[in-house]
Amino acid sequence: MKLDLDYTLNVLKELLAIDSPTGFCHEVGIWAKEQFEKLGISAEIKQKGGVFADLGALCKKENDDNAILLSAHIDTLGAMVAEVKGSGRLRVRPVGGLSASNTETEFVKVYTREGKSYDGTLQLCDASTHVNGAANSTVRNWDNVEVLLDEVVSSAAETKALGIDNGCYVCVNPRTVITESGYIKSRYLDDKLSAAILLGFAKYLVDNGIKTERHIYIHFTVYEEVGHGAAGICPAGVTEILGVDMGCVGNGLSCTEREVSICAADGSGPYDYDINCALVAAAKRHDIGYAVDIYPYYSSDCSVAVRNFDLRHALIGAGVYASHGYERSHTDGVLNTMKLLAAYLCEEQYPDA
Repeated sequence: MKLDLDYTLNVLKELLAIDSPTGFCHEVGIWAKEQFEKLGISAEIKQKGGVFADLGALCKKENDDNAILLSAHIDTLGAMVAEVKGSGRLRVRPVGGLSASNTETEFVKVYTREGKSYDGTLQLCDASTHVNGAANSTVRNWDNVEVLLDEVVSSAAETKALGIDNGCYVCVNPRTVITESGYIKSRYLDDKLSAAILLGFAKYLVDNGIKTERHIYIHFTVYEEVGHGAAGICPAGVTEILGVDMGCVGNGLSCTEREVSICAADGSGPYDYDINCALVAAAKRHDIGYAVDIYPYYSSDCSVAVRNFDLRHALIGAGVYASHGYERSHTDGVLNTMKLLAAYLCEEQYPDA
């Protein structure tokens, strides 16, 4: 029994190529539902647009009063048109925590309500350094970074004639690269990498005919980046939510991109101590590369769910560097995360080395 890394990376690349900032997730929801159905797993798109998959057919029990909900989010950071300027250029405002300082010069797509899209670039206002002597010293924020459309427009009327107006979504190119050394570089690894990992884990269960001790549900949420992704949905019998989200990498933390991170606590408070102990013990038993960290500026779908439901909660994920920017992880971190899921949820059928 082996984990299918190639499948996981292939679905990751497909997923990253679908623009899906929070609130603009219709296409990615259809895609995710289709991936579960290709694996023979029942899935539905919920009212908020999230995708909910039921792996009950893989459970040994017909009725499980200790079911587990695995959660990842497929919404990303993005932006929205706030003003069509007199020049025909666009002032935008972020959706989620997108930063002007690390998106300047990035290629974007602007989507109209009629389903058309137009290419453009995020640039500093008056970006030519041979003209603007203060260009290098200007603080980058959303008041002085704008979208230049790759269309012949020089007025607000000409831009609006394309169908572009306030409230249209602006999506930043993810620029996905997987190197020969195993590094995965892209925007939106938070949290599409985890969604791909959960699809890879589901494929492992299906391919190997594994019957799990616990009824497993998987929820791909679509409002995590604005704080309410996992609010509202929890099937009867679920006692635990295990979030699979990016593991933090940075100064003062022990995780690297090649490990699975187990979050002890974040900005919302501590996670369930007993589950964390069980996750650490499972990682040690199987020599899984892991780290335990406290994330200083972080909150997850799990934190939202436990405000609404009486659940235990825990959080794991492949280490990701440069979060909310141009992010980097590694295939070792992907495999270690899938291995920890297997060790925790179906240890008797743990994958071959």
